Amino acid sequence: MKESTRKLITWAGLIIAGICTVLSIVFAMYNGDVKELSAVKANGLFDATFYILLCLIAVSIIAILAFVCVSLAKKFSEDKGYWKKFLGIVAAIVVVCVLAFVLSKGNDVSPALMEKHGVTEGTSKLIGAACYMVYILVIVAAVSIIYTAIAKSLKK
Repeated sequence: MKESTRKLITWAGLIIAGICTVLSIVFAMYNGDVKELSAVKANGLFDATFYILLCLIAVSIIAILAFVCVSLAKKFSEDKGYWKKFLGIVAAIVVVCVLAFVLSKGNDVSPALMEKHGVTEGTSKLIGAACYMVYILVIVAAVSIIYTAIAKSLKK
């Protein structure tokens, strides 16, 4: 992919992300004020911006997936040994997911609160697993950054 095309795609992605951010903030502001929200809904603005937001998010996700697929296809065609590295990374992510799911209890929240919000024990376990997965990945990222910095300083 040419450098100018890559820059154009990057800027288009940033613009779409900015628009999505603004629209998300608008919806977050109207979350609690029912009177103001009903006035906006009467004008049709709420529905239109909501569907625009959904379309932009869908376009962003499709663009990200397409960009990743094209980059992976290019990398696989250039480096035949990349499959082994790629499968190793995927296996590591699966191991982290399974470890997070095993660590999650599913009963961290009181039953009254779960019933109030309509959350089952299985859903609570999945939420806990997602939290544990984020914790594990952040710790791994921090350790790898520290390791890289120390290794670089020792080589100099």
